[in-house]
Amino acid sequence: MSDTGNGAPEETSAAPATPGTAATQGTAADKAAAIAELAARIRSIAPQGSGPGASAGLAPRRPAEPASEAEARAEAEASVAATPAVPAAPAAPAAPAAVMADGPRGDALQRTSAVLAAGGAPAELAAAAVAEFGDDAAERLREDPWAVLGLPGVRPEHADRFARELLGPEAEPADPRRAQALVVWLLEQAALRGHSALELAEVTSGLDRLRMPDPVAAVQAAVEDGRVLPAQEELTGAEAQAAGGEDDEPPTRTLLALERLAMAETTLAEGLLQLMATFVPGEDVEEDGDSSAVESAPDSDVESDVESDVESDVESDVESAGGETAGAADGEAEGAEPEPVAAPGPAAWAAAAEAAPTSSATALIQAVADNALVLHTGGEAARAEPAALLTAARGLGLRAWAATWTDQGRASFAALAGAGAGAGADAGAPVVTLAELLAGTAGPGRGPDGMLALDLLIVLDAPLLDVELAATVVESLADGTRLVLSGDPGQLWSAGPGRFFADLLAAKACPAVASRTPDFGPIGELVSGVGIGELQPVDAPDKEVVILTAKDAGEAVHRAIQLLTDSIPRALGIPAEQVVLLTPGHGGAAGTRALNAAAKARLNPGPGRFGGFDPGDRVVDSPAPGITRPARVLDGDADGLHLEYADGTRRTVPPAEAARLRHGWALTVHQALGRRWPGAVVVVPEDAAPALTRQWVYTAFGRGERHLSVVHAAGPALVQAVAERPAQPRTTRLRAILAENAAPAY
Repeated sequence: MSDTGNGAPEETSAAPATPGTAATQGTAADKAAAIAELAARIRSIAPQGSGPGASAGLAPRRPAEPASEAEARAEAEASVAATPAVPAAPAAPAAPAAVMADGPRGDALQRTSAVLAAGGAPAELAAAAVAEFGDDAAERLREDPWAVLGLPGVRPEHADRFARELLGPEAEPADPRRAQALVVWLLEQAALRGHSALELAEVTSGLDRLRMPDPVAAVQAAVEDGRVLPAQEELTGAEAQAAGGEDDEPPTRTLLALERLAMAETTLAEGLLQLMATFVPGEDVEEDGDSSAVESAPDSDVESDVESDVESDVESDVESAGGETAGAADGEAEGAEPEPVAAPGPAAWAAAAEAAPTSSATALIQAVADNALVLHTGGEAARAEPAALLTAARGLGLRAWAATWTDQGRASFAALAGAGAGAGADAGAPVVTLAELLAGTAGPGRGPDGMLALDLLIVLDAPLLDVELAATVVESLADGTRLVLSGDPGQLWSAGPGRFFADLLAAKACPAVASRTPDFGPIGELVSGVGIGELQPVDAPDKEVVILTAKDAGEAVHRAIQLLTDSIPRALGIPAEQVVLLTPGHGGAAGTRALNAAAKARLNPGPGRFGGFDPGDRVVDSPAPGITRPARVLDGDADGLHLEYADGTRRTVPPAEAARLRHGWALTVHQALGRRWPGAVVVVPEDAAPALTRQWVYTAFGRGERHLSVVHAAGPALVQAVAERPAQPRTTRLRAILAENAAPAY
């Protein structure tokens, strides 16, 4: 279970790599000394990038593009001396029409295909190469054959073979081009597993296993080239005690990060600190004061309390998670949202807090009254609290909006806020999806300065934002804007790199309001227990929770399909189309492929007339990492597959994009993030046991609204994972950057 079709890291991600058995340079002591020398040396090679001042004015890059069939493994233990021929890459092939396109792009594709063929690589990679390197991709690959390692599905052994075919005897293991490509590849693989940085020793160890003669020199070359940025980080707590060190000189570690991720985390920290530094609370208006000042706010100084100054060098064309720019909305921003009459003062906020429906909602409103950045934690039921905040803020005249991860979340949150369950701004609801907000297709629009035209933004499902997307959101907010980040800290982190929400909680740089509203019912009780490390039976008189065991993966699949097609619809009245099967990965005897094949055979048998799909098939469309849209196939023709999505919209997916579709009766838990179903069947095969975590179990069990069935063949490993393994570790920089620039105050 190592492949992920939607670009998200596989839930059963690889365990940390074990030391290789390859021939190494010198003794372990010699290597340790070389690494220590490099750690000291690289500090003078490039800026640390560890604090906001290191990259002031830099805007983050757009969120990462989806990667086809991304391998969530660590490093390859491949030998340069004996590598196999390049196999067909697991990446989705480009449409044949794309290779034969007319014009300059067609020429570039043909030239690139020729170079790839000369090196023994699949010509289908040409489209990806031209997208990555531009029209001179052919020349780039001839000059640097190891650049092919940056294309989807290509691994070091493939790149080595490709280089030998093009360069002949000149393709040597110590080639500087190979060295830099491997350093970047190792960091890209780490990013697929959620890391935004890696320790220097991990990178050199990975290079050692890849038969790099001088790993230290390879890292230094990558740093000097600027594709990799180093940073020094002080160790604290248990890590510091384990590392030892002199009392007057705390122990440190050297981290390496891809340039785009280093800039994203630094820019994100800058933006958050800027919001807090420029925030000015409103003031109460005297009862006997001149009310005309309020009435004439658009022409008075009151406007300065609600509009923010923006630095001229900040980019205004921030791109959305789907890759669309928001510039189209700029011209509509002024009419999209009326200016607030005045910034509400303490008395107005106090009245709003007192009127809140629960004590947790009161606490959240009080925190937002006095702070620019507030974190809110809680489960599904706790979403009523930011909904109360949204309603209160709108009542105070603020331009307040909420953004959710999915269209389903948008509809349910709009209903909680009392704004109806329609889609976004078209239904008058101040609730949109995050993609809509950034693209400008719904929401407040943008002002003349390019910033979102709002005073308060509430981001639901905040743990799902990776550092690049989070940086994009923060960079879209004007100085002084209030930002509330709400989410469940117990669920899986983002599909992309980083631990944005968890790092903010750990940094304690802003108030955090923990909800006291529990999730109700047997499912809520079970999930709450998992959250504290306990997997205990719960009373479920109406069969809300059913836990079954299976002897192996085959029996687990059989039971899961029986539950989907017969038991749950018959006993509980939940139709099969409202039940989802969840499993750790795509491959294996009980992965999504096996489950979907079995479900299709029972529910919609057919030959797969349209690229493996038939009318009536349940599918999921994954346009970007971490983004999954359930749909149903209506029909297919030369134009592509005609789909109807869960929100009722329809779209034709052209053949060139069909590879992003999968059958959708069974999903990985990462694919299910941000959504819930009336019924959920969680399948835990025995081969997933080593990689199970409390986070995964918590998230999987929480996907069912009315019913949850668990079919597991993992034996005691399921209970052990809940009790002993909170989460797969991730190495990140955000918490340290915030700590260097803002002392913990909460």
